[in-house]
Amino acid sequence: MVHPPPRSAARPTVQDDTAAAGSELIGGPAGRRAVSAGGWWSPVRVVALVLIGMFALGMAQKAPCYDSGWFRGPADQYTHACYSDIPHLYQGRGFADGLVPYFDPIPAELSGGMEYLEYPVLTGLFMEVAAWLTPAESTDPSPGQIYWLVNAGMLLICAVIIAVCVTRIHRDRPWDGLLVALSPALALTATINWDLLAGALTCCSLLMWSRSRSFAAGVLLGLATAAKLYPVLLLGPLLVLCWRAGRWREFRAAAAGAAGAWLAVNVPVMIPAREGWAEFYTFSEERPVDFGSVWLIISQRTDADLGAVNTYATVLVALGCAALALLALAAPRRPRLAQLAFLVVALFVLTNKVYSPQYVLWLIPLAVLARPRWRDFLIWQSCEVLYYLGIWMYLAYLHTEDQHGLPTGGYQLAIAVHLLGTAYLCALVVRDVLRPEHDVVRRDGSDDPGGGVLDGAADVVTLRRKPPAAPAPAAFVDWGTSPRPPAGAGTEPGP
Repeated sequence: MVHPPPRSAARPTVQDDTAAAGSELIGGPAGRRAVSAGGWWSPVRVVALVLIGMFALGMAQKAPCYDSGWFRGPADQYTHACYSDIPHLYQGRGFADGLVPYFDPIPAELSGGMEYLEYPVLTGLFMEVAAWLTPAESTDPSPGQIYWLVNAGMLLICAVIIAVCVTRIHRDRPWDGLLVALSPALALTATINWDLLAGALTCCSLLMWSRSRSFAAGVLLGLATAAKLYPVLLLGPLLVLCWRAGRWREFRAAAAGAAGAWLAVNVPVMIPAREGWAEFYTFSEERPVDFGSVWLIISQRTDADLGAVNTYATVLVALGCAALALLALAAPRRPRLAQLAFLVVALFVLTNKVYSPQYVLWLIPLAVLARPRWRDFLIWQSCEVLYYLGIWMYLAYLHTEDQHGLPTGGYQLAIAVHLLGTAYLCALVVRDVLRPEHDVVRRDGSDDPGGGVLDGAADVVTLRRKPPAAPAPAAFVDWGTSPRPPAGAGTEPGP
């Protein structure tokens, strides 16, 4: 059996104009010896080290809040754009007092209206472990500061896992992980909340799927859903792609693994502490229109009644998912898993009733896997950084007496920039699906390097009309080494 020669690793500084221009800062595009097999400076190590450096810069950006901004009124943490939920919730959710999440109700004077912890179970466990590692008797630095540092260390591990997984999912494109590592939005938002935990588990799931380990991928996806709700959306792309490829056994294994892992984490809390366990779902349902969403612009600029915003958002997501399923079944080539995964999560982000700035962490690894083009990624990242600055300046405007910050109209413009930037990237991914010649991952002849059992699989179900088969020739002729036939040779004469 003849095996095709292995492909060399794609080099962004050679194949991507934006990466090539940026590489002039460090000596220019990579030479032919830049990637050496077995060398210490492997792509995984380089990406991990760059990620750690960017993460450290993000932590340094929070220094004004670490020194005083989190604990001396709201203004400083907004004007310095260094807000984080983590130190506030150490006190506000009872971790400082040793309360057990989901089991112990939170005193009203601490919680600001929340009776129980409003996070999924696995995230609650992550928060609790960090609280165990935080010395409550510390005075300088304070327990809140130490709690943030402990969480930052744990979240750094999650961020490295994300970057390494992205580096390894596409075997021939290891340097795409640099897009994750150098992401300015990741550096700025990594320690706002605990979203990196779900992101790390989701990327591990995608890595297992790319290695054709369907059940393991499902287990990790179930754990990710136990940390944040959005990863469950990835079962939709898996369903449609496995349907088109006829890979039902693998989809069933992944779905069973996801359901079993989610139940294994949730049932031990759901049964003895049902009210506390349900707080996350109740809060998500009852939460009104909030920051960052298109619904906020509508509510502020019109008299529209958005009391049924949950219904509106659900209908839009359902219609969008139906459109994505149609796209997946009718595309000229089966879309790559990363493309549909990015589109379905972006759909949820664009239609949701709230967009916290750290939600960009959901999309960064999926965006890199779906469209690893430096120019488009940086355009989108610029929009997200502008939104990051916009929301804090708007909150400064709302919480300072002299209203020093960004007024409502300016914040609405920041929301529009975020929405348009995300929609722009979605439009490019859809174009890549409809016109695969634009997909940089497929330009070397690959099908779906992250698709696992889907990579190179034949279509079983498709809505695309197949062209009629050409008549078989009477005898095989290698036209690559023989003279070309005259026009019409080998076919019946026309009328």
